[in-house]
Amino acid sequence: MTRIVVTGAAGFIGSNIVKGLNARGIDNVIAVDDLTQGDKFRNLADLRIADYVDATDFYDAFARGHYGAVEAVFHEGACSDTMESDGQYMMRNNFTLSCRLFEACQQQRARLLYASSAATYGGSETFREVPEFERPLNVYGYSKLLFDQWLRRAVGTTFERAPVQVAGFRYFNVYGPREQHKGRMASVAFHQFHQFREQGKVKLFGDYGGYGPGQQQRDFVFIDDVVAVNLWFLDHPQASGLFNLGSGRAQPFNDVALAVVNSLRNGPALTLMQAADEGLIEYVTFPDALRGKYQCYTQADLDALRSSGCDHAFADVQTGVAAYVRSLAGSDGR
Repeated sequence: MTRIVVTGAAGFIGSNIVKGLNARGIDNVIAVDDLTQGDKFRNLADLRIADYVDATDFYDAFARGHYGAVEAVFHEGACSDTMESDGQYMMRNNFTLSCRLFEACQQQRARLLYASSAATYGGSETFREVPEFERPLNVYGYSKLLFDQWLRRAVGTTFERAPVQVAGFRYFNVYGPREQHKGRMASVAFHQFHQFREQGKVKLFGDYGGYGPGQQQRDFVFIDDVVAVNLWFLDHPQASGLFNLGSGRAQPFNDVALAVVNSLRNGPALTLMQAADEGLIEYVTFPDALRGKYQCYTQADLDALRSSGCDHAFADVQTGVAAYVRSLAGSDGR
């Protein structure tokens, strides 16, 4: 029976990957996480797993071969708080542990599918998986980039020298169910859903970086699409490399806000101007704490992903956010 490890299994992307595996009938899953934040258990409560292992115990035991034959490891465990300033903590969690895990996977011939991040691009205006466009703006982005760079040195620029599959995914702005534990790091759609319910309006940043109110653009990608691509790589063990995982489509924050508003209010859909005129969308001053650390534009270049053979079609914001709002509304906002 196929045995899969998912690190960060109680987190946002990790729990959705477990859900996707379960949907395929795969429940021989070793879930690895740190449940110091105990309410994350909710992300696992409705899923089928074979075992749960605390992250402090897992890595050494896995390196010793304690868990037997493992087909693949989905490595989603990391500190993903882009505002975290403790660089030592960030590097230990996101870089050092990942290096140890890679070495153990190679020794045991377990495939490694891991989470990188679009934060590796930082201030760049081009989002292609090559070093000249990698300019992280914070230590989180650097910790993710350093592991990507370390792998390039170890197994080649496209991971072509790895004896078994190694695939890294640079996640762009992921949104969807099971992110309620993330607090301030939860998606814009999550926060706007709750703002609208509590205040009758959603808030966006005003002018910044040469962009008008709410016009800063990101590549927003629905969690179902992220899971689908991860599982495509599970099905295609010959595909290795570093890949952007976004929709390939930059959309303004205004699109997210309008999708939330129109999904929650009664009546015909409003235009952006109508929603703003009615006070349903409000623009606030850009915070000083984010100046110089904020990406005003991201759009995944999907050429490498498409070249791998993955032709998954991604949802746009209007479709994905509407589905997410329906899920939130039906689960008491979680």
